Amino acid sequence: MLTDTAARTATPRDKDYKLADSGGLYLFVTAKGAKIWRMKYRHLGKEKVLVLGPYPATTLRVARTMRDKAKDALAAGRDPVLEAKRVKMVGEARANDTFEKHARDWFETTKARWRPVHADDVITSMERDLFPSIGAYPVTDIDEPLILAALKKVEKRGSIETARRLRQRAERVFKWAKAHGAGCGNPAADVREAMAAVPKKRKWPALTDPAALRQLIQDVDAAGAMPTTKLASRFIALTAQRPGMVHRMPWTELHGIDWAKPGEPSPAAVWKVPSARMKLEYDLRDNDAYDHEIPLSQAAVDALHAVQALTGRGKMVFPSAWDPSDPISENAVSFLYKRIGYKGRHVPHGWRSAFSTIMNGRVERQAMGAERYNLDRLIVDLMLAHKPVGMSAEEFTYNRSAYMERRRELAEDWASIIMEGAVPAGEVMTGKRRSTYR
Repeated sequence: MLTDTAARTATPRDKDYKLADSGGLYLFVTAKGAKIWRMKYRHLGKEKVLVLGPYPATTLRVARTMRDKAKDALAAGRDPVLEAKRVKMVGEARANDTFEKHARDWFETTKARWRPVHADDVITSMERDLFPSIGAYPVTDIDEPLILAALKKVEKRGSIETARRLRQRAERVFKWAKAHGAGCGNPAADVREAMAAVPKKRKWPALTDPAALRQLIQDVDAAGAMPTTKLASRFIALTAQRPGMVHRMPWTELHGIDWAKPGEPSPAAVWKVPSARMKLEYDLRDNDAYDHEIPLSQAAVDALHAVQALTGRGKMVFPSAWDPSDPISENAVSFLYKRIGYKGRHVPHGWRSAFSTIMNGRVERQAMGAERYNLDRLIVDLMLAHKPVGMSAEEFTYNRSAYMERRRELAEDWASIIMEGAVPAGEVMTGKRRSTYR
């Protein structure tokens, strides 16, 4: 039996030589002084040599353990040399089978379907929050507690929705890896119920009485404020769209309006909001099919004509007072409402609740068949860019296009309800108060 001392003190000779241990294990010492553990064995009647590793990096104890494993392989009918190659190949494959590698491969293949801003958000979020924690692990080594720990770090900083989006992205990465033969499960799918619940959406203060809404519009018209702020308020009210979408609306999203003919009817006027700007579900935000088309009432077109005289040469319909290339402040209309006495009673986002409440109530009061009743309620949801419960993504796309005529009728009905008694848009711009909408 060879001792560690004998192995350590072995010196080069004129020729290569061996120092035998036991069970076919020996230390091969070269004339140049290299020391290598080897094992001699027979498999299928042929004598072979298995190289175990260099000494002293591979100690005598480790070499004997490797010898014993080789003997176990022989006992099972496997060639230790081939077994060693298999282990090496598996190890190399595992080293290249990491979560980060699969995530980047998935991203490179998928990003062509996304808008650049969304693609950047996907890869940046994983680079920031997933790769540092689990990126270097082989996908087969990642279990539920490991990925949950990474997601909990994101939750702890208060980014609940970000953590949920990361979980969705990780789930897709594991599906990708499995489809490419990684042999992994999908722990990201199994941790969904262990994540923090998304906070309940805030209920925005909203007036829902038509008379009160008409009074609000008249109070805004009479307020001492920038004309663009007052017209932004009017446009938010008339379209019932999210205030942030209105604030950041460029002129290029408006179609079917002859700007040279203010006051002329615009029966085809429409505001087309790209899906990238829409507040949609994660799976829909990157799809061009979900661009949101909003038919504009004549009152909304009049408001645009009025503001176009002020801001039409710039990029934004409602620009910042400080920098025309930037949108109006997110708080401009909100501050105006508070200043004229509507704090806690109505906010810009409240126009959406008002529209939904009044128009759905109006539908209920009208005499119509069940089919028409259900259809108009669905159309009200579509006008708010809400996907009705139970509706598939394909139906959502089709219905928003198919019912454009009825949506335009409802937009005009809504305008007639809230604009009664309001001054024409042009007089909001000039400050004149001679006439009103009828």
